Amino acid sequence: MCAYTADFDRCDCNIIHEEVVAEVRTQMPEDEILLNLADLFKVFSDSTRVKIVCALLKSEMCVCDIAALLGMSKSAISHQLRALRQTRLVKYRRDGKIVYYSLDDEHVGNIFQQGLEHVCES
Repeated sequence: MCAYTADFDRCDCNIIHEEVVAEVRTQMPEDEILLNLADLFKVFSDSTRVKIVCALLKSEMCVCDIAALLGMSKSAISHQLRALRQTRLVKYRRDGKIVYYSLDDEHVGNIFQQGLEHVCES
């Protein structure tokens, strides 16, 4: 069994592998894209928003249904849905006076499912 030391994850070399750095640099997305990706993952930092995404993974729902499911006010749910809409994680459709929310596309479900699988690994 290995003992953990504080220096375990520190690199003690001073060599820059220039070929690796150059190759990876050509494959890095633009800064704006990476900032948008960071914003996307920030949205998942709120447990209420994660619960909403989980619920919408199962079914399209209106604000009243989500509020009842999570035991929260419609106002609080609407606030969280706004953040989810701004990052294009959810979309809505109107049917008369009722507004139904669903995941924006299958990528959102995939992101959620992979994250869930990751945290459930033992």
